[in-house]
Amino acid sequence: MKQNRNQFQYWFAVLFSLLLGACSQESEGEMTIVLLPDTQTYAEKYPHILSSQIDWIAANADSIDLVLQQGDLTQNNNEKEWTIVRKAFSRLDNEVPYVLAVGNHDMGSGPGKFADTRNTELFNTYFPVSTMEQLPAFAGTFEPGKMDNSCYVLDHEDTKWLILSLEFGPRKAVVDWANQLVEKYQDYQVIVNTHCYMYSDSTRQGEGDYWRPQGYGVGAGVGADAVHDGEQLWEQLIRRHANIRFVFSGHILNGGVGNLVSINDAGFPVYQFLANYQEGVKGSKEGGSGFLRILKLNTKNNTLRVRSYSPYTGEYLEKEGHDFLIRDVVL
Repeated sequence: MKQNRNQFQYWFAVLFSLLLGACSQESEGEMTIVLLPDTQTYAEKYPHILSSQIDWIAANADSIDLVLQQGDLTQNNNEKEWTIVRKAFSRLDNEVPYVLAVGNHDMGSGPGKFADTRNTELFNTYFPVSTMEQLPAFAGTFEPGKMDNSCYVLDHEDTKWLILSLEFGPRKAVVDWANQLVEKYQDYQVIVNTHCYMYSDSTRQGEGDYWRPQGYGVGAGVGADAVHDGEQLWEQLIRRHANIRFVFSGHILNGGVGNLVSINDAGFPVYQFLANYQEGVKGSKEGGSGFLRILKLNTKNNTLRVRSYSPYTGEYLEKEGHDFLIRDVVL
């Protein structure tokens, strides 16, 4: 009976998504970004829910400009889960630009080791640079042959974008690389996509918070390998550049949501968001019930509309912090 119910939900959501796509064409100046945080429980237990998310994105690809995944693609970093994830995302290849982040569950000395080391062999086996560099918007990586830290460039109407996807607990050497890139692309608006940055109290993750990179094996790194939590990343990268405009992250449980606007050293706002729906987040069911985030940034009227939607159930999440409009967005 449960299987029949799931099948009904799935096909209802697919039908709803097609109808939604048919009537949601972008207006002038509108850029649509879809966020896919922490898909790990779907890879482990509910692959059909991940499929519903990817199917919805593919069905609406003509009206989606960018997909950002915030890390923890897998729960246990094993072959089975990576096979599921790669099969799903392959349906987006050359359909819509998509960016992946590596989370603590995607690295380690073996399955289920959760960032005891920075071994990302499976991530790079299933999403090799040789494949990803052929896809839209790809512009390079920090380390040759590794997707752990990558960059993308995208033109949308009159706005040029640089997207940086940074590893879990970015190392000092990675932060230095990111600073150089942002400086090089001064006439671009910059999005930073990383697994761990914001906390569930709408502050940046820092000392005293749970799940800091410093609490994992990779946190023992020193010098060029020293890790950064959210507050450190703000101090050493984000606040220093006038053109970094958005930071997106996942990772954190509790309520799984946090929103913050801070002023950088140049006097411009930086819009920072946490979204996570995975198993362990308060109120989560079936690993997150297929919820993702839809951001509609209108560069003509300077608004950002944020909604949380599940292609799996066809529902919107209208709780505080999940559905809101920001006016007078500065670009």
